[in-house]
Amino acid sequence: MRIAILFDNFGPYHLARLKAASAVCELLAIEFGSSSMEYAWDASSDVELKREVLNKDGESARLSRRDFKHRLERALNAFEPEAVFVPGWSCRGALLGLSWCLKQGVPAIVMSESTAWDDQRHPVKEWIKSSIISLFSAALVGGSPHRAYLEQLRMPPDRIFLGYDVVDNGFFSEEVRKIVEGRASRVESDAGKKKPYFLASARFIKKKNLPMLLRAYALYRQEAITAVEVRGLLGNGHKQHQSNNNDQPFPPWDFVLLGDGPMRPELCLLISLLGLEGCVHMPGFKQYDALPSYYAGASAFIHASKTEQWGLVVNEAMASGLPVLVSNRCGCATDLVREGFNGWTFDPGDQKQLADLMCQLSGDEMSGVKMGEGSREIIAEWGPDRFVSGFLSAIKSVNRFSKRRYGLFQRLILWAMTCR
Repeated sequence: MRIAILFDNFGPYHLARLKAASAVCELLAIEFGSSSMEYAWDASSDVELKREVLNKDGESARLSRRDFKHRLERALNAFEPEAVFVPGWSCRGALLGLSWCLKQGVPAIVMSESTAWDDQRHPVKEWIKSSIISLFSAALVGGSPHRAYLEQLRMPPDRIFLGYDVVDNGFFSEEVRKIVEGRASRVESDAGKKKPYFLASARFIKKKNLPMLLRAYALYRQEAITAVEVRGLLGNGHKQHQSNNNDQPFPPWDFVLLGDGPMRPELCLLISLLGLEGCVHMPGFKQYDALPSYYAGASAFIHASKTEQWGLVVNEAMASGLPVLVSNRCGCATDLVREGFNGWTFDPGDQKQLADLMCQLSGDEMSGVKMGEGSREIIAEWGPDRFVSGFLSAIKSVNRFSKRRYGLFQRLILWAMTCR
């Protein structure tokens, strides 16, 4: 069984999926460009794959439409795949891959993490999108909101399979275990020197909602510090209700924000204005291998995006055994967060709600540990094995349906969209 799978640029997430898929079929992994315009991933050659890079000199956007089409068709013609997995339905590479499949009579399977609410939707655009979706034989999507959106675009439910948005759970769980055991083996004097902290990891761009997250953190600190001060004024003989239900004030946790991007100066200024210097730490963008040490040191993870198709950092945090606070506008929230079991969801526009949830987590350490165990339990079902299951199910399903046909109108749409 020869299968081709297309991605713009291979990051660690893609390589974990490709490695798993290559174990069950003869796989050609086609990378549109050797680097990404959005992500500063280090190129990896550790994973053994049959691999083709269309532009070895940088981003795929640097290729003309003609060169892109020629290189992609040459790679696919030489490999002669029995099915092709295509990344979405809007980028140039995806549409050129779909066009090749239609001309050759090869099933195209769309990989999608779009939801009905992750962007503004216009009826005309949705109609055009639906006509493109009808050309795919099957779909591999992130989770239940993504499946619902494809059904809304009139793809039959029995052609849609879950498992697209996964990470290498084993890498994070094992690396964090090693780090934690290493710390546990240190002498007593080394223990407890590092303060507990909330962790977030994101590109510093508008949709990640980082100014709101910082304001919520400032509000949380005020509430936590006030609780400590009130406790001190009341004295040990008085009872004061705390969110941890054990009458103990909770000193506020620090906050570590990983990442970088154009909003960094604005965020640094906001940290200063909020008086958060010394308790908010921004170590910058960290490569994949450096991430487990931050997850291992954290006590909880927060993802506050205004809109997010999935949010793979939440997968990483859960595999690392952390409780999570996740915006209800993240595509992963429906499937990965069980309220009160491994964390909570929140309205990304409500900083008071988020601050209260931060107080609740930092005020009850044992509950946080139990929630971290809940995260591991849930995410165990969302690893590379799940990707392979959905991958194989999608391949098997295409044999049950007739080949896709497309008319002049759809040909014109594909041509116009690839010329953008």
